[in-house]
Amino acid sequence: MSVRTSVPAGVPVNGTVAPGWEPVREEFAAVVAAQPHSPEAQFVVHHRGRRVVDLWAGEDTDADTLSGVYSIAKGAAHLVVALLVQDGVLDLDRPVSSYWPEFTGYGKERLTLRRLMSHQAGLINVDEGFDYDEMADDALIAARLAAQKPYWEPGTAYGYHAFVIGALTGEVVRRATGRTIQEVYEERVRAPYGLDLYLGLPAAEEGRWKPVLEMLPTPEQLAERAAGGPAPELLAIAFNAHRETPMDLIAFANHPKVRALGPASVGGTGTARGIAGMYAAAIGEVDGRAPLLKPEILAECAKPHTPGVDLVTAEADHFALGFARQPAVGPEAFGHSGAAGAQGFADPVTGIAYAYTRRRYAFPGGAAPENGRLTAAVLGVARGL
Repeated sequence: MSVRTSVPAGVPVNGTVAPGWEPVREEFAAVVAAQPHSPEAQFVVHHRGRRVVDLWAGEDTDADTLSGVYSIAKGAAHLVVALLVQDGVLDLDRPVSSYWPEFTGYGKERLTLRRLMSHQAGLINVDEGFDYDEMADDALIAARLAAQKPYWEPGTAYGYHAFVIGALTGEVVRRATGRTIQEVYEERVRAPYGLDLYLGLPAAEEGRWKPVLEMLPTPEQLAERAAGGPAPELLAIAFNAHRETPMDLIAFANHPKVRALGPASVGGTGTARGIAGMYAAAIGEVDGRAPLLKPEILAECAKPHTPGVDLVTAEADHFALGFARQPAVGPEAFGHSGAAGAQGFADPVTGIAYAYTRRRYAFPGGAAPENGRLTAAVLGVARGL
């Protein structure tokens, strides 16, 4: 069903929904209308391999607009690792140092791949931080981190390795296969399915790219943030803000080298169609192709791996295997958010693959609050069916 809805805020909503999914369109229009500034958003849902929601909103965004989706890249990267575990190329309970001999010292040599993927290495950054060009280069990050003293004893706690986890797991992939994680993703996932989700944007696609836009918080949002208390001590280090000139997250996503190289932690460039298509392919049949992941690997991807409190973000019980847990969806769901407000996940139980992106950076960062409303609307329809 085609729709172009003029919402109260004056932001056009465009796209299609399948019969029965009209409540999701209405919720998306309401979400857009409730915001003081256009989110420039895309919203796509697959149900059991079929695209049932394909919507977008904004004067300068359409279904094919590519933009930075930050940590959505972690989902793509760790789908690659899951595939290699499924193939028997990687072993989750083998020490990282057995693949990567330089990964030693301070207890790093005992850290398993499983614990690395669940953010337990303690290597959230190097003491001096990285500049923009360096942060785009996974090989450089990995080499520097191999010599870094961890911020906690590896394997004894966990904390979000926001800008570096893909470089660490990617180095294991490179040592085991001779290929970068970006190359394996392109060959095994993106190209076969024609996905608009890139770890390294080809020059030929630059014409569709548009920048992440500045956040415009309301005074109420700023006051609420100020009342939230001090941030965890390690948060600034993990987000590369401990340098003399802290990293600007919007400038980072819009940096041409980040876009070109596609660092596997935070360098994804894509559309909601691409993100939802990837998660749909992970859990179910798409275009006659079998699911990328078998049931036992899907279970590993969703299984809780980090009880307790994240030392970086102060969130509780945060991670599954390389993916973030999705407790609001269900125990078998897995996915990842992106700093500007994006969210992507798969749920094998309901057969849902969900993707929401926004170019207007959502305050204060991370999965935008509206994802809760949108997810509830999607699950309401899916469970009713």
